[in-house]
Amino acid sequence: MISRTYIGRLMLGGLLALTAHQAMADTTDLADKLVVNGKKMPVQSVASSPLPGINEVQLTSGETFYTDDQGHYLLVGDLYKNTDKGLVNLTKQKQANARQAMIDNVDEKNMVVFKPAGKVKHVITVFTDTTCPYCHKLHEDVPMLNKAGIEVRYLAFPRAGMNSKGAEELANVWCSANKTEAMTAAMNGDGKRGKSGCTSKVAQQYRLGQQVGVQGTPAIMLPNGELIAGYLPAERLIDMIDNS
Repeated sequence: MISRTYIGRLMLGGLLALTAHQAMADTTDLADKLVVNGKKMPVQSVASSPLPGINEVQLTSGETFYTDDQGHYLLVGDLYKNTDKGLVNLTKQKQANARQAMIDNVDEKNMVVFKPAGKVKHVITVFTDTTCPYCHKLHEDVPMLNKAGIEVRYLAFPRAGMNSKGAEELANVWCSANKTEAMTAAMNGDGKRGKSGCTSKVAQQYRLGQQVGVQGTPAIMLPNGELIAGYLPAERLIDMIDNS
């Protein structure tokens, strides 16, 4: 969900400087109209919402808000549908589907994958950093997750950016002949640094993480596309995955 801090910062900085060229805007026009204090908002997509006259706007950060056809009013929050089975969060549902679609485009060979010995019941994707203490804790739980039939797929997300120690270690993991062994070694404090030919892969995954809304590590994407920020004990994570 788009942060209230983000919208508040934009709105408190001055009056909204929004323009309208016609009464009913198409999505391209609306993206161009979303200008605040002289600066265009980082719009990734605009689509009609189930509410007549209200549009759903997704920013490049993955955050979502709603606006009218002229972009005069911004509504921050989740959109729910009242169904016979209860309330359905349409905003989170759409975000989860979009995240899943982006992750599905990543070739498994570009991940570091820890597979169960037996049948795979579920697959989770984890954005990780070898210099992150809570990523170390999660990695210690991988054998327990595998035993429960959960495949763990790692993507690189150097939390301090591409010029960090984490980025160098991750690049070396991704270039290793045995990536799982290199990942475990790095998580145990034996990460190698130096020049690597896999820096571009780490950079691509870092950008992907930003697009799907990762702000820190570990960030765990459940099978239903829900993104969990931070470490969870294995038992709790297994229960959440089984019920996702």
